[in-house]
Amino acid sequence: MSERLMLPVLPLRETVVFPGTAVPISAGRPGTLQAIEAALAGDRRMLAVAQRENRDEVDAENLYTVGTVVRIAQVQRGNGGVQLLIQGEGRALALQYVAQEGRGLAAHVREMQELEPIAADDPAFLALYRELRDRAAELGKRRGIPPEMLQQFMSGVTEPGPFADLVSFYVEMGTEAKQKLLEILSVEERLRSLLLIVQRQLAMIEAQEEIQQQVQEELGERQREMLLREQMKAIQRELGEEDEGAELEELREKIEALGLDETAREEVERELGRLERTNPQSAEYQVIRTYLEWVADLPWNVRTEDRLELLPADEILNEDHYGLEDVKDRVLEFLAVRQLAARRAESEVKEEAAIEAEALSGTEAEASAEELEREMAEARAKATAKGPIILFAGPPGVGKTSIAKSIARALGRKYVRIALGGVRDEADIRGHRRTYVGAMPGRIVQALKQAKSRNPVILLDEVDKLGVSYQGDPSSALLEVLDPAQNHEFTDHYLGVPFDLSEVLFIATANYAQNIPAPLYDRMEAVEFRGYTDQEKKAIAERYLLPRQREEAGLRAEELDVTDEALRAVIAEYTREAGVRQLEREVGKLARKAARRIASGAESTVKVDLERVKELLGRTRVHPERAGGEDTTGVATGMYYTPVGGDIMFIEVSAQQRAAVPATAEGESAAQPGFGNLVLTGQLGDVMKESARAALTYARANAGRYGIDARKAWGSELHIHVPAGAIPKDGPSAGVAMTTALVSALSDTPVRSDVAMTGEVTLTGRVLPIGGVKEKLLGAHRAGIRTIVLPKDNEGDLEDLPAEVLAALDVHPVETIDQALSVALRGASMSEGKLRFPELPLPLPGGARGSEGAVRMHGSR
Repeated sequence: MSERLMLPVLPLRETVVFPGTAVPISAGRPGTLQAIEAALAGDRRMLAVAQRENRDEVDAENLYTVGTVVRIAQVQRGNGGVQLLIQGEGRALALQYVAQEGRGLAAHVREMQELEPIAADDPAFLALYRELRDRAAELGKRRGIPPEMLQQFMSGVTEPGPFADLVSFYVEMGTEAKQKLLEILSVEERLRSLLLIVQRQLAMIEAQEEIQQQVQEELGERQREMLLREQMKAIQRELGEEDEGAELEELREKIEALGLDETAREEVERELGRLERTNPQSAEYQVIRTYLEWVADLPWNVRTEDRLELLPADEILNEDHYGLEDVKDRVLEFLAVRQLAARRAESEVKEEAAIEAEALSGTEAEASAEELEREMAEARAKATAKGPIILFAGPPGVGKTSIAKSIARALGRKYVRIALGGVRDEADIRGHRRTYVGAMPGRIVQALKQAKSRNPVILLDEVDKLGVSYQGDPSSALLEVLDPAQNHEFTDHYLGVPFDLSEVLFIATANYAQNIPAPLYDRMEAVEFRGYTDQEKKAIAERYLLPRQREEAGLRAEELDVTDEALRAVIAEYTREAGVRQLEREVGKLARKAARRIASGAESTVKVDLERVKELLGRTRVHPERAGGEDTTGVATGMYYTPVGGDIMFIEVSAQQRAAVPATAEGESAAQPGFGNLVLTGQLGDVMKESARAALTYARANAGRYGIDARKAWGSELHIHVPAGAIPKDGPSAGVAMTTALVSALSDTPVRSDVAMTGEVTLTGRVLPIGGVKEKLLGAHRAGIRTIVLPKDNEGDLEDLPAEVLAALDVHPVETIDQALSVALRGASMSEGKLRFPELPLPLPGGARGSEGAVRMHGSR
């Protein structure tokens, strides 16, 4: 066993010293300088050992255990440290590292002996050694080492072990790979491992030479192309076409700067080649040039940076619009998702860059910082590229288009509006093929050119009003545009190359979502816009409409004052809409009237109160229904909803008995079903007519329970009328009101005038849910109704009502028509789950009433 030695340690960064090699070393760290001084004071020997990581601090855990015993041959001192020339002597194993006060780091070491082959003249071993020498000589030749120096190097060492160490030191490889070779004691194994590394180096050099040759050939072709172009310019100069050539060159440079992908670049270069070969006077020349100019003007790699802060976005939305809380919440949710996705992408890029930056120098680190910014921008764009396709559906004038513009402003994106109302040609979306005269791209590509950004907000306005003709269906063309799984390769017929639309935020608007084809509707996330309440309209008029109309009329704020009562009168009596467009027109009319009076000198300021509204605007043009003044038999109050809001309507039933019909002992009709006629008037639709027939069938089937005279139920001509007769009406939600009016007319029980009802009725008496609850109840509240009968399943819709409206209403959720009748019919009530009518005289044959005190019985039939 070899002798144990205590040697000063020379820690090395990014290098490994092998036995038999002379290596210049620069040392400047305090601990290293102390160790060198300790070695110089002794036998000048040290243990040169590599660090595992490139750090300034030297500690035992960061040093390999196998190193090389070296001797200091020369020392040159300087201001920043010392320059050493060390000579490797042999391998050594560090048994323990010891920190010595004032003497740096030392180690207990034991020298390691090489393992020679069993037979030095073994043919396989000799062949391995010879192959390594040949490959090492070839590598040196490929590296450009002069032949004389290479010959001297090869002939200077003849033993396999020292030769392997010498080649290992000079071959280009990492510290870890060199350390592995140093730790291999078997000469044969070391030769074999080194031969594999040398072969790898030769293969890499061959690949580099091939690449260099290809580059040289390409550069040669480019130089030839440049020469030919210079000659072409000279010819064009002689022909007077110099300006055209300069414009083409400018177009080429502009297209090359776009950074097109391979598919688009091949198509564009082909068209550029055709353009250069085409006579400028030909029609084809202008067609090709127009195409290339369109390509050059598109934002292939230009995008705007998203502003994803939620608080400023919330402020912008509230500044531009009043109400619409559901819509604003959805927009802020969309921004929050994109913000989190962008942050996560940035953090992942930063983590990867931090790992790579540890091994970079100062100059490389600066270049890496620029690369990091670019990668972070790309990661943010990729993370936020795909988003929902949003559909804003609702009546006119509620702010669908304007809130889309606010979304673009909140995001910091460009905004483009595409009007699709009346579009009937599929080419309007996809563009025309270039074979047609006057061909041009579709509206999507035109919008991108207008925005000068690949990630704008594009508003597809009135998407429900697309038409269909023999020229195609534009809604089908939109299927690709509005599909996040497909629109990253949207191909316009005119361009003929894919364009990525995945970063575009598409917002569609529609008044009637049911008019949108089902496949297209399925690709969009619908956000429903409801009509504004009167209170919301008043607030909008005060905050936005009145100031804007004052400004347009040239008035100052103090010159026109409109009171709250006047605004409420304008809203209720001069407008009938879900939005505020007509309201703005009426407010504008007030402002113009005021401007005329002030300009003529009649008044210096105009105050519009309730009395002056009619003077300035004329007679009222809207006459909303009002709750009835007294309870009436056969007249029930229903509710309806249209795109311009909700209101009440009256359902009137008249029962005229035509003939006497014998009754059974139990009081039921013995006549054939359907004997009495049913007359329906008021422009009722098919669904509403079916509701009336179902209500009549239910009333007849339950005549005994409701104390209805069977002769009257089966033998009367029943007339149902729904004013106003000039307005078409349809829908199932009038079932409860129709049933109530029929039971009232047949049982001679008055209906409460302060109750409005809605809901669909089945033949078994169940009350089914309906839609438009918010608008219906707002209309009823506006009409003076304070008691509401509502399907039980619609209770959740009450949350949409303003708090002040809900507090003023007495809402009765019902599951059966009996429960509804107990609220709507005067004097009726529910007792032990059964409907109880007021005590009235029992009807006798011929329609006469019985004596006073007779009680109508309600129980089993």
